[in-house]
Amino acid sequence: MSAAASEVAPGALAGRVVLVVGAAGGLGEAASLACAEAGASLVLLGRRVSRLESLHDRLHKTGAAPALYPLDLEGASPDDHAELAARIDAAFGRLDGILHVAASFDGLTPLELTDPAAFARALHVNLTARWWLTQACLPLLRRAGDASVVFAIDDPARTAGAYWGGYGLAQAGLSALVGMLQAELGDTPVRVSGLLPPPMRTPLRARAHVEAEDRIARSPVEVAAHCVALLSPAGAPHRGQLWSPGVALRA
Repeated sequence: MSAAASEVAPGALAGRVVLVVGAAGGLGEAASLACAEAGASLVLLGRRVSRLESLHDRLHKTGAAPALYPLDLEGASPDDHAELAARIDAAFGRLDGILHVAASFDGLTPLELTDPAAFARALHVNLTARWWLTQACLPLLRRAGDASVVFAIDDPARTAGAYWGGYGLAQAGLSALVGMLQAELGDTPVRVSGLLPPPMRTPLRARAHVEAEDRIARSPVEVAAHCVALLSPAGAPHRGQLWSPGVALRA
């Protein structure tokens, strides 16, 4: 069993600055709380200011002081991502990890009937925007002694079938991106990995499954510690891999 598949050490992210992209979502919120508990300094990115502020208040009660960065990935340009990286550098002087959990999914639709704009939006938010943001932050990540980029990926084995459209294609693209990017960064301090969480009880999943009949979905809280593990030194064995963990891990 690898280190990332065992218990997460207390203070596993102490001294590290972690950017959580999609922090106000189901897994994003749970992971943000777990990262703060593990000692990380957090930058919380999301498009809904009210939800970011609510999460900030929850974290503040635990003694954390996260920075908030409202940004809509759908409309953000490469220059916007470059500005994000510059602001993180100015505020913290470093960046040790990025956790990508932001996602966009409008529901199951036949490709033939999919609105072209919706198809393009799904590919952009779920794949292109994730890469643009990562690309902008790579110079900062390279300066860290040990940096981690973690992409949460909806298992392509589940999303490659009929009706998953641009969202499903983006998951396949993310899976390829993990291996490709790690191959290019192999001699740097930056490690890249993909987290394939089990089905989770989130608003996104509810667009494809009837919640009352969804008996296999787990709480995002059960998955949050795996995000911490991959962001921490314990995630090193999963460099360049897609990791599909169990849910027993606790931070």
